[in-house]
Amino acid sequence: MKKDEAPITVLILCTGNSSRSILAEVLFNDLGGERFLAHSAGSQPSGNVNPDALQKLADEGHRTDGLRSKSWDEFSGPGAPPVDIVITVCDSAAGESCPLWRGSPITVHWGIPDPARASTAEADAAFDLTYTQLRSRIEQVIELPLESLDRRHWKDAFQRIHEAAQMREAIPET
Repeated sequence: MKKDEAPITVLILCTGNSSRSILAEVLFNDLGGERFLAHSAGSQPSGNVNPDALQKLADEGHRTDGLRSKSWDEFSGPGAPPVDIVITVCDSAAGESCPLWRGSPITVHWGIPDPARASTAEADAAFDLTYTQLRSRIEQVIELPLESLDRRHWKDAFQRIHEAAQMREAIPET
């Protein structure tokens, strides 16, 4: 990224904005450096960040201060920051009528199971899997030469990354 270029702004949406979207926000911001600026939000925010999500992030060496569950209304309408890419990570948020975003972003859906729905006994494994799935996708996005691609091709690239990851994740390890 050139010094005078604004970062690529990503908004990650989930209904409750407590787990998956929070993990993705942190991963984009930490792994993407100054090239990406990520936010997360929810259509019906829970008001709290899931403690298991915070623990997973801390265990992986990420800072968690300042993270909060917020409404997608903060990112729509006059005065909202422009957004380049909107990624939904839960099926219910993908099916909802979204507000109008400033910046005419591309939208893509990465359906990833909600680790917060796992039983207490399975929570660690569920958050490990979700973190790994999101990190893999985000690392691949960061490698894309987005600045040299026409924005019309961004959606296809993001969708291909997700679909390829789904194929890999569906193949049982031997």
